[in-house]
Amino acid sequence: MSGLVGLACNEKAVDKPAPADGGAAPAASGLTPELAQKPIATVGDKVITLGEFAATIDRMDQFERLRYQSVERRRQLLDEIIKAELLALEAKRRGLDQKPEVKERIRQILREDVMRQTRTEVTAPADIPESEVRAYYDSHRDEFRDPERRRVAHIVMADEAKAKKVLEDAKKASPTDWGKLVRDHSLEKPPQGAATGPAELAGDLGIVGPPGAAKGDNPRVPEPLREAVFKIGAVGGIHAELVAEGGKFHVVRMTGKTDARDRTLAEAERTIRVAILQERVRSAEARIEKDLRERYPVKIDDKALEKVELPKSPLEKLDAGARAPK
Repeated sequence: MSGLVGLACNEKAVDKPAPADGGAAPAASGLTPELAQKPIATVGDKVITLGEFAATIDRMDQFERLRYQSVERRRQLLDEIIKAELLALEAKRRGLDQKPEVKERIRQILREDVMRQTRTEVTAPADIPESEVRAYYDSHRDEFRDPERRRVAHIVMADEAKAKKVLEDAKKASPTDWGKLVRDHSLEKPPQGAATGPAELAGDLGIVGPPGAAKGDNPRVPEPLREAVFKIGAVGGIHAELVAEGGKFHVVRMTGKTDARDRTLAEAERTIRVAILQERVRSAEARIEKDLRERYPVKIDDKALEKVELPKSPLEKLDAGARAPK
């Protein structure tokens, strides 16, 4: 077998370029079909061909492939392939390939390969015609309209009477004074001795869009505070009233503002190309499923399905035991 191994590990053979004379289509690593069928080892009845060996190298990324430039390293790779075949043969002898979970994993692998192949047949984003990109932009203008956004800061307190006093102080406060009010009164403030940012950004909760706008949602900003900040007239302004939320009282301040704007086609182009590609992939996947359902008729026995009883989970068993009569 050493001669066959030598053939497999011959760098010129594995890296042989494809024929330039329009001959037969090359196999892995540019091997001719004839050379690709050359056996290099046998494991039981299984024949390992040079094409299979070269394909294993082809599937590696370029950096991993560099590890197998020497004859010795390629011998080691062939030995790894042989070990895998030996284990596969033993698994079949033990009937492991018939286990339901193994069959399910094989089905999943096959499914993923079919869908992966389907996706490779879809046009790349860069190849989508400009006219199609423009048409998508024109018909989805709302998606590329960025709403006004405002930055929110707050002082949160548990005592309403004290919060009202702080609210009046905040209305007259300078940016520096605002920072001091946050440090002195807010339940949410940096730990003692922690590094702090600009005083005017103290109590910052982040940026939000108009109330109800999905694009401007911010989990840190409850809806009442979001509504309040959009009632403030100018950057640096304070909402006229306390905002009650979660059993506490908030002094709300607007610390920044970005006007609404429409993104240009050039700004939205990449997003559009990705969106069109995703639509094409979904269509291709739906199309192949439809074709497969026509090729392989599907029948469902609803009555049998209704009779299926799943084993109870530990929590369900515990709940059933708790409800059982004593």
